[in-house]
Amino acid sequence: METAPEAPSSNTLRAPALDAVDAKIVQLLSADGRMTNAELAGHLGVAPSTAHARLRALTQRGVITGFHASVDERMLGAGLQAIIGVSLRPSARRESIVEFADRVRGLPQVIQVFFLGGDDDFLLHIAVADSSEMREFVLEHLSAQSSVASTRTSIVFDYHRNSVAASFR
Repeated sequence: METAPEAPSSNTLRAPALDAVDAKIVQLLSADGRMTNAELAGHLGVAPSTAHARLRALTQRGVITGFHASVDERMLGAGLQAIIGVSLRPSARRESIVEFADRVRGLPQVIQVFFLGGDDDFLLHIAVADSSEMREFVLEHLSAQSSVASTRTSIVFDYHRNSVAASFR
């Protein structure tokens, strides 16, 4: 006797089914988020109204979550980037995790925040002007926090992004 498959847990994410046109829209807009609807329709070989309806449906389904500007941090005076691994102290973990995440998300030097399982609790991608500003960031915003047990800083020499990932929230 076969049993019915179990319903997915609340933590299970199922990839939405995309047909060839939807997959091509995602591919094209990942490469150029500023592509006009007319250009998108031309690449797809469909009417502009079809391209617009498909894009709207992908957005409503949560497949496309936004359109983003790619910023050259060097042009803003922040040419030194780093990935900083942060481990928190084991006491009061839940409170310190939430408090730490909220605090670092608002710092102007922080580009991305990753909450992890593993050796590090967080990875921070930051951009600063120079090594002295990097030192100041680590000392003032990380090491000075009582919840932080240790940090590990790695300088970014080069960076390539295939796409912009949506938040897990």
